[in-house]
Amino acid sequence: MSNWKNFGSAKLLVPNLYLKSQYRNIAWFSKLPLADPDPIFGLLDSFLQDTSKQKVNLGVGAYRDDEGNPYVLQSVRKAELKIMCKSMNKEYAGMIGNQAFCRKAFDFAMGEGNEFSECGRTVFCHTIAGSGAISVAGGFLSKWFPHNKVIYICEPTWPNHHRILEHAGMTTKTYRYYNEKTLALDFEGMKDDLNKIPCKSIVLFHAAAHNPTGVDPTPKQWDEIVAICKERKFYIFVDFAYQGFGSGDPDMDAYPVRQFAKAGLGMAICQSFSKNMGLYGERAGLASFICKCPDEAKRVESQVKLIARSIYSNPSINGARIVLEILSDKKLKKLWLKELKQMASRIHWARKTLKEGMARAGSTLNWDHITNQIGMFSYTGIKGPAVKKLTKDYHIYMMENGRISISGINTKNVDYVCKAFHSVATHKK
Repeated sequence: MSNWKNFGSAKLLVPNLYLKSQYRNIAWFSKLPLADPDPIFGLLDSFLQDTSKQKVNLGVGAYRDDEGNPYVLQSVRKAELKIMCKSMNKEYAGMIGNQAFCRKAFDFAMGEGNEFSECGRTVFCHTIAGSGAISVAGGFLSKWFPHNKVIYICEPTWPNHHRILEHAGMTTKTYRYYNEKTLALDFEGMKDDLNKIPCKSIVLFHAAAHNPTGVDPTPKQWDEIVAICKERKFYIFVDFAYQGFGSGDPDMDAYPVRQFAKAGLGMAICQSFSKNMGLYGERAGLASFICKCPDEAKRVESQVKLIARSIYSNPSINGARIVLEILSDKKLKKLWLKELKQMASRIHWARKTLKEGMARAGSTLNWDHITNQIGMFSYTGIKGPAVKKLTKDYHIYMMENGRISISGINTKNVDYVCKAFHSVATHKK
């Protein structure tokens, strides 16, 4: 059958529809394994499909107000209005992005007047939020770190750490962090494992408000950890996604990051403003590399640019502009820090109320771990089959490992949640 058709004086080639349908019927990916749903976003999908009026979402990794709604900070709204009045363009930010944003964000982490910001030996890369920062840092280290390409990560950790870093070309191994029996930090196990990690290895630490456990080392314990890392000449990889959400004091939460830097250790610091500014969809992040000297920094920057270029080319601009506006304006920054403290205080209230509610519900188990933990997340001690029962019988959605997002607790659902928890809880402490 001819593919040529006449249209007046024109002779055009029209695809044979029969042949086209044959190609359409080829199933190129019919043997592709079906991937498991993402544990967090899969949970959200299940929650949204649930029609129960009593359903409770304790899985979402985002702050919620007492009505259970997303919360946009007033400091962010005001910053957006100021930016809009400037009639700024929408040009590319460049491979390593908005450097003014980077320096302000880095100074927020390391403290105003820190010795690393203006010394010429720190490389800044504006990224697609914290995930992008981890991806860029992981991609750089997997290609250029002069020793083994293994990164040691605490167990448990944010599940995406392993996915992102392995996708970047690294091998991931774990060290002990959390004691399932005591529902607290396994500090002795952690130190023992760190001392067994080969010298000059890459080790990842959560700086504050550990996700998923809510368990952080004390400043004294951090000092011991820093000493071990210095002795073993580790390269430090820091995930700093929750500055201000741990203690409510950003400087206190930054203690381990600043101590690692003061110890003279090589570092990759990954920051995000998704949580502490509520800029989840704006994707404002930063990867910083503290180098030994300006010459090393120049070399690192040249390679980091190529890593970023190969992943997303250029970062998104709006979130970084909001962060820069807030950190550069004294009034806005003061308002933001006040709002950040209010969010941290509500989380503290939710922890206290949940613990007290368990006693009211009749539980005789020890729930001190709920208030001993900090930050947005808590390891409840409820897991496995008990979590499935909570979902099936009570329409309460939480991670199967027992992690809950504390801000999902509010005045309307706390008693209901406590009664449900009491019905399934069997942990001992």
